[in-house]
Amino acid sequence: MSLDEQKRSPEATPSDGETVSLLDQLRYLATEGDLVPYLLQVPPSRLAAIARDLGDEVFGDLLGTLDPADAAEILSRLAVADAADVLEAMAPDEAADVMGEIAPEAADRILIEMEPVEAAELRDLLTYPPDTAGGRMTPAFVSIAPDLRADQAVLALRRLAQEAEGVTYVYVTDPHDRLLGVLSLRNLVLSPPHRRVGDLMVTDLVTVPAMADQEEAAHLLTENNLLALPVVDDQRRLLGIITADDVADILAQEATEDITRLGASAPLEEPYLRVSPVELWRKRIVWLFVLFLAQAYTGTVMQFFEAELAEVIALSFFIPLLIGTGGNAGSQVVMTLVRAMTLGEVRFRDLPRVVTKEFATGLMLGITMAVATFIRALMLDVGVDVGMVVAAAVTAIVVWAAVVGAILPMVLRQLKVDPTVVSAPFISTLVDGTGLLIYFTIARMVLRLG
Repeated sequence: MSLDEQKRSPEATPSDGETVSLLDQLRYLATEGDLVPYLLQVPPSRLAAIARDLGDEVFGDLLGTLDPADAAEILSRLAVADAADVLEAMAPDEAADVMGEIAPEAADRILIEMEPVEAAELRDLLTYPPDTAGGRMTPAFVSIAPDLRADQAVLALRRLAQEAEGVTYVYVTDPHDRLLGVLSLRNLVLSPPHRRVGDLMVTDLVTVPAMADQEEAAHLLTENNLLALPVVDDQRRLLGIITADDVADILAQEATEDITRLGASAPLEEPYLRVSPVELWRKRIVWLFVLFLAQAYTGTVMQFFEAELAEVIALSFFIPLLIGTGGNAGSQVVMTLVRAMTLGEVRFRDLPRVVTKEFATGLMLGITMAVATFIRALMLDVGVDVGMVVAAAVTAIVVWAAVVGAILPMVLRQLKVDPTVVSAPFISTLVDGTGLLIYFTIARMVLRLG
């Protein structure tokens, strides 16, 4: 049965032989970005039939691939008991993300319908902000006692493995759930049967606090080449783990936010097509207004040097070229440094090295651009003197933009301000006015104006 036929006959239910075909079609719609519109337009009875025929686990996996807000909207069209069954079949961290998008009253009704253990897990996960390690963790991990023998631990793992989100590491905890150590499944299996777990475990392990930012957790996992990262509370009790697939989602989300902020706009909290024009206006207007006010001083600089412009009209020919080049040079530095800071490659203590490196790079770039600018000035037949002014100015402006672009992100990070707010537009605006000041100051000295 095709999807078109299903739309024409919404109450039709595929037979067992058609279930695989239906799943393949839904997966195809997901790859094309059409799954959400389709599931939102079918009647609730048809949606319930799809969920029933695919099975709670398969339907839950399908919802897990969607944006949590979209998955929540689809889930809310099911009966409360059916929604509870689907959430129970989903990975706990994915289910928590979806539940966080459901209205509190509806979420409470679903939690009541769920099995007590699964409901308690979700309630615990929902107590943490979604952008923290606790909000991203899954409680589906394996932990054992330190006094078990290796052969006893292997037997225990056989019973627990199916409840965990992959068994790569085995965590060792005391009776109060405090984390004592960790050992890999491989080492456990290959160890002599009589060896105690406490003798085999590694005690020097990397952990992340539950309230730490999700980005910090992602970097800890990637920097230490781990497959999973334990999340602990203040008493070092093991609460859950963050896995490699969680990190991929975190890094994609953080990269999206950084790119948005670099464009001088607040990040969106929902998929773009779900955001209204009013919400887009709210996200953009603040930075746009700030940039507008910052840009105003450029006109003041030009007014101050009005006499010089009137005396040598040719100076005005190069204003767009100079401020554009300076802004672009500053943006290159900012975007490179913000990425390096995000990856943990650069810290505030590295500021002198960064400034020295960017000064040298800016000087080389400036000299290169000076040659090109001088040639351009000769082509416009404005005279050698003006060409020298423009060449000197572009060198100074590029160096200045590089130094400013190197300092501001690192200083803001030290002041606990997100360095991505030092966006390309902000740097361009800052360099515009100061670049003109440099340009006209050099012109006044070289051409003896004023």
